[in-house]
Amino acid sequence: MSRISWNHYFMAQSHLLALRSTCTRLTVGATIVRDKRIIAGGYNGSIAGGVHCIDEGCYVIDNHCVRTIHAEMNAIIQCAKFGVPTAGAEIYVTHFPCLQCCKGLIQAGIKKVYYAENYKNHPYAIQLFQQAGVHIEQVLFEEEESKEQEKKLSRNMLRRLEELGLAEEELDDFKKQHETIFNGE
Repeated sequence: MSRISWNHYFMAQSHLLALRSTCTRLTVGATIVRDKRIIAGGYNGSIAGGVHCIDEGCYVIDNHCVRTIHAEMNAIIQCAKFGVPTAGAEIYVTHFPCLQCCKGLIQAGIKKVYYAENYKNHPYAIQLFQQAGVHIEQVLFEEEESKEQEKKLSRNMLRRLEELGLAEEELDDFKKQHETIFNGE
């Protein structure tokens, strides 16, 4: 069995964190990592104990929800709150950071930013990351990798059904379905 890459593992954590988001405009998750260890996580939502967008709607000023603390900032604030240094760390974010978060990440000493989805990638944010020597990289969940795993699982199941003595006619039907799904592979 092959293991998922570190980048996919940490990005998956960020996607999981995004499920806790309370903003209805965009759900974002962020995971801060140092030495292949998660040191903090955050999602976009309101202040602790505050009113949430999911309860009363977004509070939008200049096309931006001001009720929400962004996932990246929540993760950095968590580090500050518990005395965990962020200098030299990496962050995995479900969406490209906004300009304000970009500046916060640079000031926190984050050296690598991995993101899954493009989202209003501001040219000045990119320029600031480059100027600060922050590596930025998009991490995609490869559909082909997933399809290959599904194909392997299907083949193993067909083999096991054959070993268990499934009637030839039924087995042939499953084999045809496999070939249809995976284009004869």
